Amino acid sequence: MATIAHCLFCFEVLSASLEKRQHLTLPQVEGSWNQYQSRDLQNDNGQLLNQQTNHVNHGPTLQDGDLDMDDPDVGEADLSSDDDETQEEVPTTKQSALRLPSISRLQASSPSSASVPSTSSSASASSSRLGLDDSSSKTSSSSSFFSFGRRSQQPSPAAKEDQYPLFVTWNTISSRGHKSLRGCIGTFEPQDLSSGLKNYSLTAAFDDTRFPPIHTSELPSLATHITLLHTFTACAHPLEWSLGTHGLRISFTHRGRRYGATYLPDVAIEQGWSKEQTMVSLMRKAGWTGRSRDWRSVADLRAVRYEGKGADCTWHTWRTWRDWMDRPIAER
Repeated sequence: MATIAHCLFCFEVLSASLEKRQHLTLPQVEGSWNQYQSRDLQNDNGQLLNQQTNHVNHGPTLQDGDLDMDDPDVGEADLSSDDDETQEEVPTTKQSALRLPSISRLQASSPSSASVPSTSSSASASSSRLGLDDSSSKTSSSSSFFSFGRRSQQPSPAAKEDQYPLFVTWNTISSRGHKSLRGCIGTFEPQDLSSGLKNYSLTAAFDDTRFPPIHTSELPSLATHITLLHTFTACAHPLEWSLGTHGLRISFTHRGRRYGATYLPDVAIEQGWSKEQTMVSLMRKAGWTGRSRDWRSVADLRAVRYEGKGADCTWHTWRTWRDWMDRPIAER
């Protein structure tokens, strides 16, 4: 399952690339984040203990008869207080030189023999383009590009330990808290987490052709979402999946060409779509131009459902942790 440390690592890689410096490794980030969290927990527990001790030692002097210790209203509540809220160095890859085998520049509609966009309505299309008669476009953080060939008709091969198919999403957060997609690219091929998160965090930031490359000035407005995919299962029927639980990967034949597309698990819920609306939208994204009611008649329509465990964090979280990391150890 994805973790905040994975998100911090993606921020670390992106920031280091923009600043032309070496980035921390994933194990270094994970170890430091654990220490940072432990420090916060110790501080919280220490503050709570001090509050409790101060209450006992510095409260008013009690005379006999002031408290009846048998009184059911006297006890733990008198001592309660509110808790506070809570290797190997790899040279930085130049943006222009970064090219992953499973990612290429994409057109709006492409056959499945090439990379295919899987874009939510918030990124580049209106509801009419999606072919949804009753729903309006809403913001989605899970628009994505991915590699989708004929082999995509079958579930993804079993991943080795610590290897996952994954997606990296960058969003911008406005001053009013509105989230907008800024880039998202992933792969269904199992990836070692260190190299996979590094490569796709940069690819999503710089090579998502729907957007210009991310600039240093944008960092304070960014948030990232990491999704690790698992449990790929071929569907007996295109609608054999559950809203909010499964992502969907489809392929079909249209006018003699093979097409494919995917939506991550949270897209349909964010958009407020039914399963049938999701299917039509997904087929539109793949390049199908037929009438919505005719989607069932498309030749050789196949679907694979999968699940994804996600995590996210903002630039502020990364910056606060990184500032702590940069302090001398004695001052942490």
